[in-house]
Amino acid sequence: MALHKVTLIQGDGIGPEICQAAREIIQASSVEIEWEQLPAGINAIPDYGSPVPEQLLDSIRRNKVALKGPLTTFVGKGFSSANVGLRKKLDLYANLRPVHSLEGVKARYENVDLVIVRENTEDLYSGIEHLVAPGVTEAIKVITTLASTRIGRFAFEYARKMGRKRVTAVHKANIMKLSDGLFLDSIATVAQDYPDIKFDDVIVDALCMKLVMDPTQFDILVLSNLYGDIASDLAAGLVGGLGMVPGANIGADCAVFEAVHGSAPDIAGKGIANPCALVFSGILMLRHLHEDAAADRIMNGVRQVIRDGKVLTRDLGGTATTKEFTYAVISNM
Repeated sequence: MALHKVTLIQGDGIGPEICQAAREIIQASSVEIEWEQLPAGINAIPDYGSPVPEQLLDSIRRNKVALKGPLTTFVGKGFSSANVGLRKKLDLYANLRPVHSLEGVKARYENVDLVIVRENTEDLYSGIEHLVAPGVTEAIKVITTLASTRIGRFAFEYARKMGRKRVTAVHKANIMKLSDGLFLDSIATVAQDYPDIKFDDVIVDALCMKLVMDPTQFDILVLSNLYGDIASDLAAGLVGGLGMVPGANIGADCAVFEAVHGSAPDIAGKGIANPCALVFSGILMLRHLHEDAAADRIMNGVRQVIRDGKVLTRDLGGTATTKEFTYAVISNM
């Protein structure tokens, strides 16, 4: 069995607790991983003077794969987002969020099985904003053919690899005719190379309504950065919340798999956090490493524990601690 070297970013808040749970579960799957642990965000600043240290970037470039816990990003103040910084500096252009229902999780819908593919490097998240005059700000929305074509091809390649049948481009090209028009045209051009996969498009506000009414009508959604951020959280709410969905940031050379929820400082250190999101992200990581059998064992273990409903964390309606949930998953693998 191959030994994999993986960079581990524990994050802050509940990050260390859920990272420990994910590591124990992955270890129990019989995959051999050597973890190289480095800080990011607020924990990296005292020793490295930056939320995204060069030592961390070098580690991820060297190992090609990282598993990351949640990082605190302050609202309207403080240092720039370490999450965004990692994506930009490593050119992790594709954000992948599979969203699926789990039996035993209370949610508004059953049989949800869709994938959000979000462009990760530009749009309004380029951070190009300035003060025009007192009380007036301006932010620049950047959309390029290169990035739009690249994310479109990622979506169609993922669809073909996973046996998916349909890709839907999400936009607001009726209003932003140049920027969103370019995004839509770029995806449509890519679609011509994949005649075996159905392609269509939907305006972003209509998408939100349709997701809330019937999320099962969609397969793969491909979106620019801001719309993708919003729609992926909306979709998570359809299946139990951010604590139940994985996330991956994938580039040409490396990938970072992460919990997409926040650092939850209000429950940090109490041992009650739900580790599912990071465990599911670990499953995505294992599939990326071609360790599909181990990924299946973990997924089966989690499904069984949630289906049984006896050892669940508080957010899932139970009273179990993080460790109790972790051990229950391992015993069901």
